[in-house]
Amino acid sequence: MRKTLIYIAILAILGAGIYYMLPGRNGTETPFDPKEAGFTIKDTASVGKIFLAASDGESVLVERTDTGWIVNHQYKVLQSTLNMLLTTFMKQKALYPVTKNAYANVIETMSTHGIKVEVYDRAGKKMKVFYVGGAAVNNTGTNMLMEGAKTPYVVESEGFVGYLTPRYATRLRDWRDRSVFRLQAEEIKSISVQYPGKPDESFVVSRSDAGEFSVSSTPKIMHLPEGLNKHRAESYMHFFGNINCEGYLNGLSDNDTTIKTAPKHSSIDVVTVKGEKKHVDIYWMAVNRRSKNQKKSDIDSTSQQYDSDRMYAIINDYKDTVMIQQLTFHNLFRKAHEFYRKDVVPQKTATQSEGKTGQLGR
Repeated sequence: MRKTLIYIAILAILGAGIYYMLPGRNGTETPFDPKEAGFTIKDTASVGKIFLAASDGESVLVERTDTGWIVNHQYKVLQSTLNMLLTTFMKQKALYPVTKNAYANVIETMSTHGIKVEVYDRAGKKMKVFYVGGAAVNNTGTNMLMEGAKTPYVVESEGFVGYLTPRYATRLRDWRDRSVFRLQAEEIKSISVQYPGKPDESFVVSRSDAGEFSVSSTPKIMHLPEGLNKHRAESYMHFFGNINCEGYLNGLSDNDTTIKTAPKHSSIDVVTVKGEKKHVDIYWMAVNRRSKNQKKSDIDSTSQQYDSDRMYAIINDYKDTVMIQQLTFHNLFRKAHEFYRKDVVPQKTATQSEGKTGQLGR
């Protein structure tokens, strides 16, 4: 009986020791030396700057400013990319050191394909520097190395199965905010939409200093018997509050040639009350292996040769080339005659409550 009690006491002591050493106990995330394996950043609110540099020369600098996060000193950050990286900082932790058999290969791979990560606080003080390699065995976990450490570690993120390297993006187009237009109606002075070879469909919506709306087009349109629907003109300016592109195409091979040979769909010019201008040229995209349609588009009258979902756009005279979705831009692609039609008031049933009408309709 006495021996049994001794064994139980020993097991209890060992169990308590193991429990104490578990990640998250005693104020640590892992049982390893933080200088060797301190990849976790719990207080992501204190992060002020992140520098990511790949071995091939690509790099991005992401900084917190008084007006929000920016990348490479000039572009607004894509919030989803930033949130994913900050969440990774908070949840990643070292599982175990890389084995001796894998050590040489991990170090070599990290030196040729690794990503250097520098994290600074809001005061500009360096918080952490580490290197991100590729996937560990079976793509579960990621090889990482703290600056100054001798041994790489396999790192995981809580609740995620896979490897973390793609979250450490070093391409600018993965970090840039994808807004094409993000303007409140009261910020807009005028909007011009021009369709090549279709003057009767093209138009300019303007607002005077007194707040009066007007829509100019060809005399044929402007003399339609129903007259200008000013409510539709005002409503149209509300469509420019959150218009995003699908992604940036800058720097892709053969991109310029592809777009130069594509027929132009339209051009959009927006002038703000502050005098700021944005010009967007939009081009058809040829049907490709990603295209869902092999027939006419449901959104516009296109032939079988054009993609029904996606188009190209060039913003501000070749500064940026992007891919857009027709569904996102659909409300912007109005025709002049729509502003010279009365609102369609739906018939109410006994069970329907009254609601506001006035959205643009064909």
